[in-house]
Amino acid sequence: MNTHKSRMTLAIVATLLLCVPFSSLALSQEQAVSPRDQLRQAILAEVAEIETHGNLLKKVCRYVRPSVVHIEARKKEGESLAYGGSIVDEAGSGVIILHNKKHYILTNRHVISQAANQDIKIHLDDGRILRPTQVWTDRETDVAAMAVEADRLVPAQVANSSDVEIGEFVLAVGSPFGLSQSVTYGIISAKGRRDLQLGRQGLKFQNFMQTDAAINPGNSGGPLLNMRGEVIGINTAIASNSGGNDGIGFTIPINSALNIARQMIDDGKVSRAFLGVVLDSQYDSKKAEMLGLPMAKGTRVNGVTEGSPADAAGILVGDVIVRFNNQEIEDDSHLVNVVSLSPLGVKLPVDLYRDGKLMVVELELAVRDSSVK
Repeated sequence: MNTHKSRMTLAIVATLLLCVPFSSLALSQEQAVSPRDQLRQAILAEVAEIETHGNLLKKVCRYVRPSVVHIEARKKEGESLAYGGSIVDEAGSGVIILHNKKHYILTNRHVISQAANQDIKIHLDDGRILRPTQVWTDRETDVAAMAVEADRLVPAQVANSSDVEIGEFVLAVGSPFGLSQSVTYGIISAKGRRDLQLGRQGLKFQNFMQTDAAINPGNSGGPLLNMRGEVIGINTAIASNSGGNDGIGFTIPINSALNIARQMIDDGKVSRAFLGVVLDSQYDSKKAEMLGLPMAKGTRVNGVTEGSPADAAGILVGDVIVRFNNQEIEDDSHLVNVVSLSPLGVKLPVDLYRDGKLMVVELELAVRDSSVK
């Protein structure tokens, strides 16, 4: 009897022991994660950061939308209609700004040039259509401003475009091919672009930022925005073999555009800045090396006009200017552009090398007038 019970006990224990490995195996199989599941979990963990960035873009778009306008201008091209001229419809973009407690539309001159005030329609995001009460344009920079009268206008927030850096994320908003409130996304690809061949516009003063955010016909005059929803530039031109976006767009820095617009509005003219130096157009890396300078960029001063801002600041013949108002200077033509687009009436820093030593002087630019049309 006892022997029989012992055998039964041993049999039960053996059965239980045999079940343990199978139970452990089943449990480990349930806990095992396939490579595909692991990849899925990794995607979900990392996509959160991208979704956060995407949500920011959506918020910025909603925030700026009331400040962006679509512009239609019926204009005359060529001579008068009696002598073969033609009427064309131009579509572009603009952005609402606030100046001296009044609202204005900032855009490009080529969007509205040759159009009478009554032939310009400004479409607001809420569906209202306005016509400008007054228009100012500057041929040499392609900047235009229009006065408007309406309630519930929403001016855009504006950044300091001098703080913009290459690689910064940006949004371009406008009306490409007449499709209003279109948004594209990219980065700042370069700064200080100039000497661009811009067809009939023929801009004399150029200091563009370059972006790969898609810009097409109709984007002209619309804002380029940073990720805080602030305007950093006015989209103006593209480099394209096809007439459409090839990933190279150019925007006027908002500091320059506002400087021009405010002068036109307040004074009825643009006061071009004057430095008062004669520059060495042949300055290059070889001359920089001969002078023992660590960089080839910049421009050498060959002459200083007596009584000029440069003279008052103590700039001397032989000085090599490498930065002006916190902008790196590439060469003599670049300095001319930067100076011409710089503000008046404020102290501006000038970084220069003298006798191989870097120094900084400050100056206030003088006025060189230019009429506004």
